[in-house]
Amino acid sequence: MSIDFTPEQLQIRDAVERLCAGFGDEYWLARDRDKQFPEDFCQAIADAGFMGIAMPEEYGGSGLGITEAAILMQEISRSGAGNGGVSSVSLGIFGLNPVVRYGTAEQKARMLPPIINRQHRACFGVTEPNTGLDTTRLRTKAVRQGDRYVVHGQKTWTTTAQVAEKILLIARTKDLGETERPMDGLTLFYTDLDRSKCEIRRIPKMGREHVDSNQVFIDGLEIPVEDRIGEEGKGFRYLLHGINPERILIAAGLVGLGRVALQKATDYARERNVFGRPIGQNQGIQHPLAVSWTELEAANLMAFRAAQLYDRGDDAGHMANAAKYLAGEAAFKACTTAVTTHGGMGYAKEYHVERYFRECLIHRIAPVTPHLALCYIAERVLGLPKSY
Repeated sequence: MSIDFTPEQLQIRDAVERLCAGFGDEYWLARDRDKQFPEDFCQAIADAGFMGIAMPEEYGGSGLGITEAAILMQEISRSGAGNGGVSSVSLGIFGLNPVVRYGTAEQKARMLPPIINRQHRACFGVTEPNTGLDTTRLRTKAVRQGDRYVVHGQKTWTTTAQVAEKILLIARTKDLGETERPMDGLTLFYTDLDRSKCEIRRIPKMGREHVDSNQVFIDGLEIPVEDRIGEEGKGFRYLLHGINPERILIAAGLVGLGRVALQKATDYARERNVFGRPIGQNQGIQHPLAVSWTELEAANLMAFRAAQLYDRGDDAGHMANAAKYLAGEAAFKACTTAVTTHGGMGYAKEYHVERYFRECLIHRIAPVTPHLALCYIAERVLGLPKSY
């Protein structure tokens, strides 16, 4: 096994690094302060051709794999953009995977190019207030009336709904109890986010305020039948096919965030003198930084191993979950260590590490908590009985 990058993959990494150099720490600090969505950054990613990196060439994408998309996400995060940069483009880069895999030729031609060129922006309506990670028991209801569905319900933690024109929405087309399994009643749609039928309330949160999270109250949203993705009742299965790539991309981004935090801490430890010597000369400073380096490298190997397995069509579930778990823990430790290495200045916004710390928490717990990642490994790898 090797995760050495090809010359073409290295070119992608270097090109993303150059692009992101125009959106450095001060840019992201400004967005953190003014809470404005980084549309100019997103458009630059689209203009450079990276928004469609993993989408088919016939629709304007690059037709590359999850490995290349993971390289992209990692470099965005490592540039200092952190979780904010990753989250601002993630749905455009891979969110429409269900359309790629299960959409009709007409749907792909209609839906994919506007996302790739940034003509359309999309949000993802899955999570609900009373179900959390128990996705099979979602209650938002879509009732078919002739050539359209009418939707009522509520979604929460819907990212980018403030700026989106489109929504990838999963809703129940059969009530709980009408099907053998709860998942069989869920259907997937990609449609217009009609704000006359959807009330969108922004959720104030700890970090990444410039990439909005929202509660969405849906009251009579009409969806044409031609905006249904695949067959009725199979929407949850379609989402499952995107879970492993999502976890791989998040893991790669978390490693990038941990690396930039570690670099900031190392630079500060080298330059900061106390009692006549750089603090980085003290093993009490050195060792935590060294531990973070080893943990981030291990998580990185796992993330790109998972990407390799996925791209060649092998089962990547165990590696994807392990990568997401390891990267989440390693990034959290690296960001925590970066703050403490800076001492009191770690609490100051001008040094950026407090922003990294706030942002690393988001993907440590979402879209799957570390506990459920461990449950997956316990059950699917070790063969232990299901605990929930």
